[in-house]
Amino acid sequence: MSERAGLTRVTGNGNGECGADDCPNVYKTESGSFVVQGEVFRGFTPPQGESLVEIPESVLREAFRVLGW
Repeated sequence: MSERAGLTRVTGNGNGECGADDCPNVYKTESGSFVVQGEVFRGFTPPQGESLVEIPESVLREAFRVLGW
């Protein structure tokens, strides 16, 4: 699923590290929550219906900077 309607990219310039999928990245939803795109993290199994992703610290720092945090 590549539909990103309703998401605002907070990080990245479109030249991401994952080719066409442009990850890792952080997006803000219309409701104010966040979606994180990154490599699947397999360090432990999350509860059903949840997933874990791993993103570099630099991506979070960029998101915080853009959001003024």
